[in-house]
Amino acid sequence: MADVFRLPLHSLRFSSSVLTSFASSFNSLQPALPLNDKRLHPLSYSSSSSSVARLAFRRRDHLLSFKVQATIAETDQPKWWEKNAPNMIDIHSTQEFLSALKEAGDRLVIVEFYGTWCASCRALFPKLCRTAEDRPEIVFLKVNFDENKPMCKSLNVKVLPYFHFYRGADGQLESFSCSLAKKLKDAIETHNTARCSIGPPKGVGDLPLEP
Repeated sequence: MADVFRLPLHSLRFSSSVLTSFASSFNSLQPALPLNDKRLHPLSYSSSSSSVARLAFRRRDHLLSFKVQATIAETDQPKWWEKNAPNMIDIHSTQEFLSALKEAGDRLVIVEFYGTWCASCRALFPKLCRTAEDRPEIVFLKVNFDENKPMCKSLNVKVLPYFHFYRGADGQLESFSCSLAKKLKDAIETHNTARCSIGPPKGVGDLPLEP
């Protein structure tokens, strides 16, 4: 990486013989850069009778600073699938999935299987977050398909976005593909009724899950 030197804003004075050699060497390097590269600028100087030349610089660092700050601001933004409501949990393994189902007890659990590259998943996700905020009593689990392919295969997930509904000793209540918020809300109204399970949470039951 080339060194960067900060020079005073006022003009600098050098010997004209030194500047003649330095300017020709400096300008000879520029053809190696793209034609639209504005980082380097041709050097010019003017000499006087006293054999002293004046070398002038123009400040462009304010434009560079703006571009760097804009880039940093963009990279700090979370990805769309990372914006969760308080009752949404990211699942990264089969063990986390089973533990979350067990800890939910009698609460309704909605599992969303999604892909970061899936346009339908991205379009539905903001509505899913609003639904989660409106239903704090429900547990929402998010399963990244690419990170959990063996488990998704065991659960017969073949299309995205895909949803599973679980509840206590009843185990899995329903599963379906959905890209419309209305279908999801209708299923919630059906399964999110007051009830008490008799027995421990069933989870996925006897379905073998690959780790």
